[in-house]
Order: sequence, then structure tokens, then C-alpha cells
Amino acid sequence: MDPELARAAQLYRRVDHADPATVRREAARRRKVSLLIGEWATDDPDVQVQDVVVPTADGSPVTVRVYRPVGGAEPRPAVLYLHGGAFISGDLDFEHPRCLEMCRETECIVASADYRLAPESPYPAGLDDGMLAFRWLCGPGGASWGVDPTRVAVAGTSAGGALAAALCLRARDLGINPPRLQLLLFPVTDDRLRTWSVRAFTDTPVWDHQSCVHMWHHYLGPAEGRGVVSPYAAPARAGDLSRLPAAYVLTAEYDPLRDEGVDYARRLLEDGVPTELHQFPRAFHGFDTLAAATPVAHRARREVHDVLRAAL
Repeated sequence: MDPELARAAQLYRRVDHADPATVRREAARRRKVSLLIGEWATDDPDVQVQDVVVPTADGSPVTVRVYRPVGGAEPRPAVLYLHGGAFISGDLDFEHPRCLEMCRETECIVASADYRLAPESPYPAGLDDGMLAFRWLCGPGGASWGVDPTRVAVAGTSAGGALAAALCLRARDLGINPPRLQLLLFPVTDDRLRTWSVRAFTDTPVWDHQSCVHMWHHYLGPAEGRGVVSPYAAPARAGDLSRLPAAYVLTAEYDPLRDEGVDYARRLLEDGVPTELHQFPRAFHGFDTLAAATPVAHRARREVHDVLRAAL
């Protein structure tokens, strides 16, 4: 492993994902520590931040945190961002520094959706919330913030990557105008847990095989009772990936999710979708923000910002 990443990884406690409450407490602890040591940005003078409640007919509103660059011309391109957290943790603060930086560096409007979490709200609640936020961003709600609906990307990290990929599949199948780009960072794609990396990586930093097992259990229920799993839950199960938005997929060498991310990128290419895959060697899951100060993490985030600017 990259020596600087290895040092950063030592700061993270191994968490038992069998217990969502423990995972959420540990995420809150990490955020508090990052704040105390000055590694967690809370605001930026170049970015306006406001939380917006998007209503729904069934009474399950979704809160969206909107990041808008201060000044400049409108309408602007936009990014719908879906945070990671194994479908069971995360909120609007979870990746707040990433969204601040993404907004500032790309000069795009960034909208982070506070989607519902499992196991209290298993599949398809999180995806439904992501779709609602996407429709809002591309509609009158986004227009009121200066969004150009023809230049919208969807981005997601880890479990958020699963939601982003599934959102693109559902938009295609429903005939909804799709995003311009799907940006998939360390994406979760396959509940079957058959790849070499997911079977072999049992003690990797931050994320390992058993964490994957627990994640899918919370999101879809026990493996023996799931029946037919929808590709909107596990995008790797989709038989046809054609006519999807162009994709950027980021994977890391020491990540159980590595091979399913690589496989998904390969299948997108085979089905005619313009796709860029960047496999970062000697890196672990989520290194780009969990080891944010390291040179390789800076390089990864710069590349993501370059890709967004080029696409939008």
C-alpha cells in the first residue's frame, strides 16, 4: 500500500457493519475528530450553501443540500451527489467537504440528497429519493437555483455509486432525460459477492468482505430469502447497459468492491457507453476523502473535477 495511505488507514477503527447504530456512531466520531484537527471544511467563502426540502405526494420529503458558486453567469451545470455509507449511514454532513470542494473547483451547482437509509428504509427507498432529487434538479426546483437541465451529472460514492448507476438505468427505462454523465466512485454494483476481490479482501482497511455481506443484508434482506434481485438494486444484474450516460468509474486496488467496479466499466464499454476507468494502485476504499491530505487523494479529486468540467 502507498505508505502515506497506510498511515492514514491506521487512524480508522474497524467497524462491525452488522450493527447500523455502531456504524453511525463511528461516522459521527470520525467527523468530530476531523473537525478538531482542522481536516473538515464547514464552509467556503466562494460557495453558498442552503438546505431545501423537496416535497412528495406520499409525505416522505427529501432534503437536498444545494451548493452554488458565488457570482458568475447562469444557468450553470449541476451535479446530483449521492453519499456513501453502505446504504445504512450518512447524511448531509457525511461528505460535506467533498461537495464544497467539488462546487468550488468545477463551478457547478452541487445538490447532495439526504436519501433514506436501510435497514429502517430498505431498497427501493434510497433510489426513490435519489430519483426525486434528480427530477427536482432538472425541473423548476433546479431552475430556481440557476441549473441548466441539459447539463446535469449524477455522482455517487460506494453505496451512492450503486444509487447513481441505478438512477441512470431507471431513467433510461422510464424514458426520462438522462444525466450527461454518471460518476461512479468505488461503486457497489453486485449483491452476489462472486468476484475475486470481494472474496479475497477479508482484512483491508475501512471496508472488507464481511462489511459487504452485512451491507446487502441490511439493504435487501437475508440472502436466502431475496428471490429475484432487481438491477435497480444491484446494477450488475442488468442484462443491457446500452443507451446509458457516459461513465467515469474509479476503483482502488485494495478494495473488495474493486473487481465489480472494473467489471461494470468493462460491460458499459462492451455495450457502447463511452467509459473511463481509473484503477488506483496501492490504495484502499474511500482513500480520496478518508486520506484527503495525501498527494494521491488530491490527484484523484482533481481528476474527478476535470472529468466533470469536461462533461458539463
